[in-house]
Amino acid sequence: MNDRTPRYRDIRVGSNVLRTAVWEGKGRGRPLLFFNGIGANIELIAPLAEALSDRDIIAFDAPGVGGSPAAALPYRPWQFARMAAGILDELGYSEVDVMGVSWGGAMAQQFAFQFGSRVHRLILAATSAGFFMVPGKPAALAKLAHPKRYMNPDYMLQHFEMLYGDEQHGADGHASRLRAPSFRGYFYQLLAGRGCTSVPFLPFLTPDTLVLGPDDRPLAPGADEPGLLATRTAAKGYYKDAEKSARTFKEIDGAWYVVTGDWATLHEDGTITLHGRGS
Repeated sequence: MNDRTPRYRDIRVGSNVLRTAVWEGKGRGRPLLFFNGIGANIELIAPLAEALSDRDIIAFDAPGVGGSPAAALPYRPWQFARMAAGILDELGYSEVDVMGVSWGGAMAQQFAFQFGSRVHRLILAATSAGFFMVPGKPAALAKLAHPKRYMNPDYMLQHFEMLYGDEQHGADGHASRLRAPSFRGYFYQLLAGRGCTSVPFLPFLTPDTLVLGPDDRPLAPGADEPGLLATRTAAKGYYKDAEKSARTFKEIDGAWYVVTGDWATLHEDGTITLHGRGS
């Protein structure tokens, strides 16, 4: 981990002023546009941004979150995607990789659909297709519906595993970077997600996908043997877990792929049949 300091600026897109941060990279990696979770301020992604030092990382506070003033009126996902595109225009970025976590994952899907020509790779973490999804635990959803975890670090630490599905490691650092959103900003984010779904346009988001046979060999279309499904990714491994990274992430022809663990068959017409895990 390094101590890169982000460059902050306020960018006006339409009627909204959005606090934006850019961590400038030292390598040739493609810039990464990050969509944060509901109520989450820019500072919370600092460990990720510092770990990905080979590229520029762009993030911004949603209206009413962190240092961005609240929006005058509620907005929809397509409008939020336009805000992100306006930020890229102002900063001079054309094509980017896009990553979204939780609520931000839904917004990232919307951005990839709406501005597909600007998206090279889409990375989704701890998110869903929106309204049509497998429901979460009611106790966790009830806590996510209120911004108390951002306003009371002790409350967030107490419920960290339920809220984030992870161990307590790193929770104290996470709590120290919290910046409470406004009630209106948080409420508008909840409204933006209400009833939205990416299901109708997911078929139009077509990431590079392979079916891998023995020795991580890509299977040709029409091959009868089933293999493991692998999709292209901007990541090269898990943070501080080299053993798991070696099993899950594969470099093939100069590009990185994540092996999902699902068995599949690649048909001659290019379609893929999923067999599930353990098949």
